Amino acid sequence: MLLGASRLKKRILALTVGVWIGLGFTACGYNYDAVRGRTERMLTSQGVTTTSAFGGLIILNGYNDTLPGLAPLDSGTPFGLMASSPTRNIIGAFDPVHNSLYAVNTATEKGIGSGIPILGATTSFVIPTAVPIAYAAVPSAVVTGFAIHGAINVANFSTGGTTTIAAPNAQTVVANSNATQLLVFSNDSNSMIVLSPSLAAPPVDTSCYSNPPNAVCTFVPGFDRPVYAIVNGTTAYVLNCGAECGGTQASVMTVDLPTLTITSTIPVDAATWGLLNGSILYVAGTSPTNNACTGQTTAAQTCGRLDVVDLGSGTVTASAVITDGYHDRMDLTQNGQVFVGSYDCTNVGDVGNPGAGEVRGCLSIYHVDTGAVVIPPDNGNVNGLQGIISRNAEYVAEGGYLRVYNTETDTLLINMYLPQGTFGIPGYIGDIKAMDFF
Repeated sequence: MLLGASRLKKRILALTVGVWIGLGFTACGYNYDAVRGRTERMLTSQGVTTTSAFGGLIILNGYNDTLPGLAPLDSGTPFGLMASSPTRNIIGAFDPVHNSLYAVNTATEKGIGSGIPILGATTSFVIPTAVPIAYAAVPSAVVTGFAIHGAINVANFSTGGTTTIAAPNAQTVVANSNATQLLVFSNDSNSMIVLSPSLAAPPVDTSCYSNPPNAVCTFVPGFDRPVYAIVNGTTAYVLNCGAECGGTQASVMTVDLPTLTITSTIPVDAATWGLLNGSILYVAGTSPTNNACTGQTTAAQTCGRLDVVDLGSGTVTASAVITDGYHDRMDLTQNGQVFVGSYDCTNVGDVGNPGAGEVRGCLSIYHVDTGAVVIPPDNGNVNGLQGIISRNAEYVAEGGYLRVYNTETDTLLINMYLPQGTFGIPGYIGDIKAMDFF
């Protein structure tokens, strides 16, 4: 089994441990800091543990790090992975117990319809427009009559309807800005699948299985274990995982989406996730060959890499040593730090016993201006990153806890509401998303 497929199974398992079956949405609303006229709401997904008998989606006040009554939008349903529309009018959440997708209208703070079942577990879904429709990659989906597994489930929250678009081993899905093209990736393939979802025939479209290329499905070859892409207009920057996923060379390939043509290739150290800021692309991954922890004093035997790619010149202008693992989270703060998160990393020490020596987990903080890297003393997978641009703060879901970092000091933000820099929310925190632009 290749590395990407193995890590997918571990990721799904981590999302499902200790959760409890619950029931549907309840309506609730809050008046956040009405005196100041500020609306800086955050939404976090909460699973349950043996000591917590409920799960849900909890609204937080991102202005002062408070919990308005700790009243979940959905009491009893465990949630993990989340996705937000570009306009932030809709936030979706995945229930890993029932393999269902839910959606919240952020204006009304109410659920849109009810949960929509999909054909299996997902670690990747998107809501690409303001329309309440989600696209989820389900690698284990079984399509009747075909031995190959994998599909994109299209979930319409307004109608409750679903369409299945068969796509072999679909593990990650990325959409263009108007959802006319879906880019679908599997860690075990050297091709990218491009779907036109509006042309798919409901309830099940098997165009990718039966007769590609066609109006619905096109396979684009020429990659090296592509796993993710960042779409900017009509251009996609496709990340080739390379050796980390059983291929040869990690790289960034520029693809012209109208013609589906690869126009350039930029080799990098490793590539499973990226973040675009203007003409600069930050790319993270863990190379199986170039993984020394040079420059860091740590008990960890392997480290990842963050490469800074200048798309204008097509070159890597800087590289930094970061924590290892499979990188799938990244966020850029307003004051120039790139927060990078991974899962299945090398955990060192015990965050509960910091005096015993080094503590290290899956979070790295890269300083854009100096190239310095800070590894915060925490343990566990990074499940969510969300910055607050009205203040120098970053919300980090790591190891099942929700931390708040001061991005001026790269340390936990300690205040009257967060004496330990951590929200006291019971259960496992699976993700964090902003409900407002602030």
